[in-house]
Amino acid sequence: MDLIFDGHNDVLLRLWRGRKDGTDPVREFINGTSSGHIDGPRAKRGGLGGGLCAVYVPSPHDFVLKEPDANGHYTTPLDPPLERPFSLDIALEMISIAHQLDQARAWTLCQSTTQIRQVMADGGFAAVLHMEGCEAIDANLDALEVFYAAGLRSLGPVWSRHNIFGHGVPFAFPSSPDTGPGLTDLGRELVRRCNKLGILIDLAHITEQGFWDVTKLSDQPLIASHSNVHALTPVARNLTDKQLDAIRESRGLVGLNYAVTMLRPDGRDNADTPLSLMVRHIDYLVERMGIDCVALGSDFDGATIPAAIADAAGNQRLVEALRTAGYSADDLRKICRDNWLRVLASAWHE
Repeated sequence: MDLIFDGHNDVLLRLWRGRKDGTDPVREFINGTSSGHIDGPRAKRGGLGGGLCAVYVPSPHDFVLKEPDANGHYTTPLDPPLERPFSLDIALEMISIAHQLDQARAWTLCQSTTQIRQVMADGGFAAVLHMEGCEAIDANLDALEVFYAAGLRSLGPVWSRHNIFGHGVPFAFPSSPDTGPGLTDLGRELVRRCNKLGILIDLAHITEQGFWDVTKLSDQPLIASHSNVHALTPVARNLTDKQLDAIRESRGLVGLNYAVTMLRPDGRDNADTPLSLMVRHIDYLVERMGIDCVALGSDFDGATIPAAIADAAGNQRLVEALRTAGYSADDLRKICRDNWLRVLASAWHE
């Protein structure tokens, strides 16, 4: 079985929502559940040895993709910006759940690649705290230091909404990722501070202008943790060839997003999506950037994924599809985990 380190999941969001409904998040993760995509037993069955676990603050209303028109086109309006007190409370609640899981030995919160490798080798789940959208961080960046002390080692300045640090892309098909401005002055300072602290910067939800703003400022490899190929699926969240070339030149990576809306040529939210489309995106990324710049970023617990995978237990079906497509054992080791560990080590000054 090929062990996988996954570049993006929303399991903390699911566990947080479950706790609001009276579910014990630690017990749910340890014992397993029929809901969502990730828990301890299913991760074990699918070879999921760890990943970047997002602290994502949802909007007060449920986010729903806009229904496509007769041509399959849609543009989902951006959610309005969030208030910081609201965001801070939820972020702290999710980080508390992450630490409760660590204390119960349901997973291990990791802050170095040496630790990640050891936890995975021992059969555990190596969790890394990631923040998806920085609404919980203040303009002075004081909270960033506190979150770093709590284990935060990766962040995306924005989700698909605007905040004081920058602008996000909408969920739209077909659409260019060039949908508006990029980083604000505060966003530029956030990038500089992350470089200094050793916090990975994730470009998955930012506008194309924001992408280029980060390239001018950051000393890290360029990372899009859960994005796919715009030339194959022209949603605003996917990456253009020019962006892929910049990621290659920085020795960064793209983590394949399992979300069907970002895999299918028609952009539809349909779980009846063949694994061949996932392989097609991997093939394109490898051809454009090289095998060292391609990894996995499932978006488990945050999106509709192909029914053939279903949840974390089905990860090896994708690995087997890649093996059948001609990827070698060394290729699969890089895609499944080693490329992530390389870029994390670079961002974390190891």
